[in-house]
Amino acid sequence: MDKKIAFLGLGTMGTPMARRLLAAGHPLTVWNRSAGRAEELGQEGATVAASPAEAVRDADIVITMLADPAAVREVVGAAAPALRPGTTLIEASTIGPGALREVAGLLPDGVRLIDSPVMGSADRAASGELSLLVGGDFEEVRPVLEVFGTITPCGETGTGAALKIVLISAVVAGVTVVGEALALADTFGLPEDLVTRAMAAGPLAGLAGRAFATGAHYPVRLAAKDVALAASQADLPVAQAVYERLAGLPEAADEDLGQIVKHIRG
Repeated sequence: MDKKIAFLGLGTMGTPMARRLLAAGHPLTVWNRSAGRAEELGQEGATVAASPAEAVRDADIVITMLADPAAVREVVGAAAPALRPGTTLIEASTIGPGALREVAGLLPDGVRLIDSPVMGSADRAASGELSLLVGGDFEEVRPVLEVFGTITPCGETGTGAALKIVLISAVVAGVTVVGEALALADTFGLPEDLVTRAMAAGPLAGLAGRAFATGAHYPVRLAAKDVALAASQADLPVAQAVYERLAGLPEAADEDLGQIVKHIRG
């Protein structure tokens, strides 16, 4: 019998991930702070819960995909009293290892914690092509994780959360640098097509591809949050500067990260 899954958080990433679980035939209960998104999933076959505790009460596996550490602490704290021994919590948000340890402290005895933040945006979430950075003993829940994409085993619990911060801070900084490089090219009067073709042919190809991607939606406000998490962990002046650059573009807060290129170019 398929394990019962509760999915908490139906934002840009959570909704397509939850849909993949439904498509795979998993019994699914969903909860979201804004009920409208949960109702959409309810019309597609999910059970809609009124609270995190109600969502997890009968679950074998609980997946959290929330905006930031504060949201994860709040939602897990609300759900914790209803978690049964033997349940596995898969924490898929981008919160870093420090906040993950705080989450671990909220869990009742007998509840297992796995961190599985993801690389990839909404388009890859919908197609099941995410890269999952998994910390902890995940073999029992491997079939569920593989619904979302490809697993990269990282080690003990917390290592996936740490690697996600390392990788995403580099991506955010790199896309910002691509924007500044194009602004510099504009100053020189270089044709945009020439510059982008040269980027695509060299070591900047991956970052340029992300900067100009279509179908991706990783809001600038979340990118700023993620690079701030990195800057809070070590002396990272570049990450701090990138955070200040992104935070200084409130008009772009809900746009995809790649759109900062146009804002930087002016």
